[in-house]
Amino acid sequence: MGLPETVDFARNFAVMVRVQGPDPKGLKMRKHAFHQYHSGRTTLSASGMLLPHTLYDYAVAKQLCGDGDDFPVLVVTVASVVEPFLSVQHRENNMSQGRPEFISGVQIDIMIENEMRLENDSEDVDRGASRWHATQCLKLIDVPASARALQSLVEASLGSLEHGWEVGWSLASLSDGRQSLKDVSQAQAHLAESDNFSHLGKPTTRIAILGVSLFSKDVAKITISPSHRKGDFILAMGSPFGVLSPVHFFNSISVGSIANFYPPHSSSRSLLMADIRCLPGTEGGPIFDEQAQLIGILIRPLRQKISGAEIQLVIPWEAIASACSDLLLKEPDSTQKGINYDKEKLTAVGRAVIADNHGSDGPITYFHEGLSTCCPSPVEKAVASVCLITVDDGVWASGVLLNHQGLILTNAHLLEPWRFGKRTADSFLGGEHGASTCSASYRGSRNIRVRLDHINPWIWCDAKVVYVCKGPLDVALLLLESSPNQLCPIIMDFSKPSVGSKAYVVGHGLFGPRCALHFPLGFFPSVCSGVVAKVVEAKSPLSYQLSQPGNAHRNFPVMLETTAAVHPGGSGGAVVNLNGHMIGLVTSNARHGGGTIIPHLNFSIPCSALLPIFKFSEDMQDFSLLEILDQPNDHLSSVWALMPPLSPKSPPLPSLPVSLLDENNDNKKEAKGSRFAKFIAERQGVLRKPTQPGNKGKQANVIVPSKL
Repeated sequence: MGLPETVDFARNFAVMVRVQGPDPKGLKMRKHAFHQYHSGRTTLSASGMLLPHTLYDYAVAKQLCGDGDDFPVLVVTVASVVEPFLSVQHRENNMSQGRPEFISGVQIDIMIENEMRLENDSEDVDRGASRWHATQCLKLIDVPASARALQSLVEASLGSLEHGWEVGWSLASLSDGRQSLKDVSQAQAHLAESDNFSHLGKPTTRIAILGVSLFSKDVAKITISPSHRKGDFILAMGSPFGVLSPVHFFNSISVGSIANFYPPHSSSRSLLMADIRCLPGTEGGPIFDEQAQLIGILIRPLRQKISGAEIQLVIPWEAIASACSDLLLKEPDSTQKGINYDKEKLTAVGRAVIADNHGSDGPITYFHEGLSTCCPSPVEKAVASVCLITVDDGVWASGVLLNHQGLILTNAHLLEPWRFGKRTADSFLGGEHGASTCSASYRGSRNIRVRLDHINPWIWCDAKVVYVCKGPLDVALLLLESSPNQLCPIIMDFSKPSVGSKAYVVGHGLFGPRCALHFPLGFFPSVCSGVVAKVVEAKSPLSYQLSQPGNAHRNFPVMLETTAAVHPGGSGGAVVNLNGHMIGLVTSNARHGGGTIIPHLNFSIPCSALLPIFKFSEDMQDFSLLEILDQPNDHLSSVWALMPPLSPKSPPLPSLPVSLLDENNDNKKEAKGSRFAKFIAERQGVLRKPTQPGNKGKQANVIVPSKL
């Protein structure tokens, strides 16, 4: 099924939910990124999903809706859109018990696509335009498994101000004003004392069930996605900022991939992390896979406090149905298998992937059982080759297994951060800040440990430093002190990647070793998807030409830029293609002058530039291969310093006047350094704070330089 067909099919289920109610003090919009307020009434909106009758008990739904409703159709959305209008009595009681009670004057509507009819609509009613339909809130559902997973993930970051997490959109204010460090610390202490999952996880994962009178036959039938694999395509359908202008925002799409999930060792997932760009208002919308099968419901994202990085969260349908088993069904009714839609939209019956899943012989022996419920995808196989590296229990990064002896490729800035303009790598558990000093051999002064995730359960191994590149490339080699069985070395692809080709970044970005303290099952590497945006080439050095006969006078890739997100902790991870073959080593992302990370602008070292390392990994005997990388290379250094390539000095034109020659010489002096950095620095003036009253005309003369 192609993307257009998947989108058309998804539109039959996606709705916009609008809630209007009295709000004299204008307080109902707090913690919401957008709203409408007029004459003492506040309007909020979110996304939702129409459920086909094959996914719920029709008799129970009819009883909840009342005897007067002969054709009840259920809608699933997030509870956060309706909770501000609940009555005080219902708030004080258990909100998941009984039918929700609202303050007087609240109205809940949904907007659906055309082709849908109300119960009392005539046959000749105009169905050519989307319109609003009145609904009623039937039930609020707590999803305990998802709530515990989310709560544990947030609690895992309580001791880290740098890598702390909170829930909510970056555009939404979580408080009436800025929180001081003292306030944040007190809030963290209060959260740490809580032994249940009600403080944060419970309200964030709560689901609302609405009822609307529609002809149920107008709702297409659907199947549930049988497996969730990292890197798999996903499609989100929702209405960002929908209530502000439904004409512009109703049922917009976004595509991405599954980045991670929890728990990792079970086929029953309670929480999915998605690498997909969504906006406020899309929470509550359905998530589909490539075959238009339902995966789950989008909720509000996780947001890192310092960097502002967002991780979209999805509650799998199985977790929602398990939490409300008296009404919802995990799988469509056995008599209604397959997808059928006879409105000249789509017909797709009998998904082969479902049958094949049940007949699988199980996972490949060397691959982690939890990585897939069926045969792992090529990208998932690459995940088994990526490991977690910690240094002195203070910093962490990612690494890539190169051979069965335990040779690991990672970044040199993990060991020598001062060489690359860094204080340390990504810290956890109170790691040191500032440049550390260590001996040239790194023996006896550094505790380097590697976590291997392809084994169930994962294991920690000690490692030693084999090589740190002294040249322009940010690479280093580690070797496990004892090599366990069944290691999964990465498969390399030395060809030049095509611009626009699919790229996946595999690494331990954002979720580091601290998560293992609160998640006994741990977190495997995350997968972020994108494309190869740029391939920077340079002339092949003489040392490379000698080691590769027939490669003289040939350019080769020296830098890859991708649109796949790279987050802190992802350094040293692998960039892989659709075949699961490594095409580059993740090195860095970019930062604004103020320190804000740009995760979708990142730089990797192509495998072709690392050929000496991969040759060395074959038997680990010929160290002369590594010396090739240590040789100085001005052109390669300028590329990785984001500076213009060095070029020979051009003779002055004889016809130019002396004054112009002098001006040209002055320009050459100004051209030193990175023009890109200068451009970014000049743009900072646009973002300066406005002048204060009484200081009109005065401008700050300090500009924060661009850092990459």
